Amino acid sequence: MKPVRQGTRLSSDDLERVLSMTRALAAPFELTALLEEIVAAAERILHAERASVWLLDAQANELVVRVADDIRDIRVALGTGLVGACARDRKLINVPDCYADPRFDPSTDRRTGFRTRCSLTLPLIDHRDALVGVMQVINRRRGRFDAADEALAQTLAAQCAVALTRVRMTEAAIEGERLRQELELARTVQLSSLPATMPVVAGYDLHGEFMPADATGGDTYDLALTQQGLLAVVGDATGHGIAPALAVVQMHAMLRMALRLGADLGTAFRQVNDQLAATLPDGRFVTAFIGLIDPATHRLRFLSGGQGPILHLRASEGTVSGYRATSFPMGAMPLPTLPPPVELDLAPGDVLAVLSDGIYECEDPDGEQFGRQRVEAVLREFGHESMASLCGRVLEAVRLFARGSPQQDDITAVFVKRRAMD
Repeated sequence: MKPVRQGTRLSSDDLERVLSMTRALAAPFELTALLEEIVAAAERILHAERASVWLLDAQANELVVRVADDIRDIRVALGTGLVGACARDRKLINVPDCYADPRFDPSTDRRTGFRTRCSLTLPLIDHRDALVGVMQVINRRRGRFDAADEALAQTLAAQCAVALTRVRMTEAAIEGERLRQELELARTVQLSSLPATMPVVAGYDLHGEFMPADATGGDTYDLALTQQGLLAVVGDATGHGIAPALAVVQMHAMLRMALRLGADLGTAFRQVNDQLAATLPDGRFVTAFIGLIDPATHRLRFLSGGQGPILHLRASEGTVSGYRATSFPMGAMPLPTLPPPVELDLAPGDVLAVLSDGIYECEDPDGEQFGRQRVEAVLREFGHESMASLCGRVLEAVRLFARGSPQQDDITAVFVKRRAMD
């Protein structure tokens, strides 16, 4: 028996379908193919008879339909009809009886012979809060669209908006210098997935840093507030260039989506791991630390797929504890089971430091590595400073140690500190 959705809570089947769609949308696409994939996903996931995608023409202040079952090249002004009202107000519109809604335009029905019963119209807003377009799904195959469909559709719309933005940036990059296409494209895609600003969390000081070895890299990080708490992520895909960049973006997007849909830490980790295992080429994987901090109890729970060491500076003792990875790198193989998350409490002044290999394995001209002990020494000496300052201290120590040797690997760091006054 399949699990049933209750209210706006999504079933495991819903979560699996959306994660599969997120994985598919992370693949390289040209615009028409992506739009067709979005329409097919919307019809499949929301059990709709039809779907359409309208893209914003900002210069004309209009929406133009690019993919629909039987209509092409129709333009509507913002504010006109259901799609125009949705774009103008940037709000979901759920209409149980379209012919009873004065905003509905029945002319397309008259021309095509199709009968529109109900519709769900959603704004496509990307990760930078920019309107990309509108998605509309029509005629739920059984009944009308309910609150659970709205939640599922909003999740789908968020991923579609990011995918559309990515594809448009891809097309713009391709029009540029061909010889630099891969690096510039990967950098654009990758940097667009990083936090634009640090979240504000009472009682905490947060900082993240990403320094690719080349124009792009295979690392990512995240610091974000979710329903489950403060999310901290550091990921590192094998290799350099566009493929690793897309791999970490894919992992990042699926993880955010799983947590947004209410998955717990273990479920999110395993679902994302299994999706990566199904899609990454042989020999490719992503080491990833994924932690959730409850700002009320100051308890950290984390899982780490091949990412380590995880360092915890205990301010009251002046000591640094290290934690190993809890499982294999993500995507290396399906994981039928997982060990329970590691749990630890963050006392006032404590610091969590998650750093990529680019710091630990930085080599000087003699081939000696920077190593964990040097990192711990910097944490003990400067852990009382702000996290931005502490990060700068670590990076400066690495730079001085390298003595002019070029950076060979991506450098990524996340620092989380519980302020001493709390």
